[in-house]
Amino acid sequence: MARYIFITGGVVSSLGKGLLAASLAALLQARGYSVRIRKFDPYLNVDPGTMSPYQHGEVYVTDDGAESDLDLGHYERFTGVDAKQSDNVTTGRIYRDIIVRERRGDYLGATVQVIPHVTNAIKEFALAEVDPALDFVICEIGGTVGDIESLPFVEAIRQLRNDLGRDQTVFVHTTLVPFIAAAGELKTKPTQHSVRELTSLGIQPDVLLCRCDRPLPESDRAKIALFCNVPISAVIPAQDARSIYDVPLQYHGEGLDDEVLRIFGITDAPAPDLSRWNDVMDRLDNTDGEVTIGVVGKYVGLPDAYKSLREALIHGGLANRARVNIKWLDAELFEGEGDIAGELEPLHGILVPGGFGERGSEGKIASVRFARERNVPFFGICLGMQMACIEAARNTAGIAEASTTEFGATTEPVVGLITEWMSAEGLQKRAAGGDLGGTMRLGAYEAELGHNSRVASEYGATRISERHRHRYEVNVHYKDALEKGGLVFSGMSPDGTLPEIVERPDHNWFIGVQFHPELKSRPFDPHPLFAGFIGAALKQSRLV
Repeated sequence: MARYIFITGGVVSSLGKGLLAASLAALLQARGYSVRIRKFDPYLNVDPGTMSPYQHGEVYVTDDGAESDLDLGHYERFTGVDAKQSDNVTTGRIYRDIIVRERRGDYLGATVQVIPHVTNAIKEFALAEVDPALDFVICEIGGTVGDIESLPFVEAIRQLRNDLGRDQTVFVHTTLVPFIAAAGELKTKPTQHSVRELTSLGIQPDVLLCRCDRPLPESDRAKIALFCNVPISAVIPAQDARSIYDVPLQYHGEGLDDEVLRIFGITDAPAPDLSRWNDVMDRLDNTDGEVTIGVVGKYVGLPDAYKSLREALIHGGLANRARVNIKWLDAELFEGEGDIAGELEPLHGILVPGGFGERGSEGKIASVRFARERNVPFFGICLGMQMACIEAARNTAGIAEASTTEFGATTEPVVGLITEWMSAEGLQKRAAGGDLGGTMRLGAYEAELGHNSRVASEYGATRISERHRHRYEVNVHYKDALEKGGLVFSGMSPDGTLPEIVERPDHNWFIGVQFHPELKSRPFDPHPLFAGFIGAALKQSRLV
């Protein structure tokens, strides 16, 4: 039977609990245990796919098509275990399912209440689809203890301790230990009050992870242990790290995994093999080169909107032992009289990421043209590939009015809304005026690559599977015209109807993909396209 670790948060930064869950899972994996991580989101959205990137960061997509919280990206990157639809649930989905049951008569006329109906639904989610051979399930509770949104989840995990038994559950609570400059000392009161709030809800934490920006003195650890009713060994300092990939090593050094195993009564656990994490840090610290990549996007005001993209670029650097500097550029800067040459000339590579809507589109197209004409390594992802096709249609294929129906009516729809496509479940259909949420081509789809193409060389294969999240596709009827202008369709859906990859054979490195390769990149297994892109940028850096 799997053991459960529940992670709650007090006054912490937005990445505290997600990194804790991912790092703890990585440490348990390093000891030979199997781990699954789940996220409880307190939002009323049915799925995070309906949320603005400026509010909640990127939407992470799994192989089975779940639109999920960005923390699932951390889970996958740190563990290498593919997340599933069942690994992320929101309050909105819980309430929707309960209302459907009530309308159907499942409750036989009973009054539907938060307790027991909502809490029971949360517990069902926590226990569902758990392999009997699984060693640990880590459940991260979103939000902050004390917030009204998270109360049903906190109550549910309180009940789960009683249901599963104290020997099968551990509560880990993250808190902040701030440094007050005026007093010249760290303050433990926020941690004490956070634990008091949690205790008032019926949960006594077993381990405290204390976020701080400097070493936590032994005297402060002892004080926290005394007032929070935990042994001093359970007060784990979590000092700011120089890289998120140093966090598992740091937490192990502070004894986090040892303490969790001790509380479970596991005394014969093997020592962790942390060699791959040490190798990642060695590659970060000892580089052979440096590149600057410009990301021309529309959500650059919030880097979390491109969280997986940022990490995948770093992974590409790891593959080449290169330091990757990212310059975030608002695509709107290159519309009108913007100095595109002045901004893009110093770059060693240009990346145009995905997005929705017309804002900044002309700036992205201008960036594609600059990369094509100046022979600068270019990588277009999702909307970035579509902008590359529109740029090619306008400037190399003579189709001056080329555009996308996403931005309005056009006489030359190089990109258009797809209403039918094949998935593993069969033919999928969407009405042009239907709901937006959850109606995209989502999840893993296969593609066939041209045998002599650059992408086949990068992948080392001619059949691949990648994750998608989009409503619009490049119109295959423009394929011949675009290829005459030098833009080759080097990857297609297996039935030959949907363009998946374009490239320019006469260019240093110019690839556009309809899918999101950043979602499958790992620090110890960099995605081949990002490794190739950074490799090309590294060559470019040595030419200028």
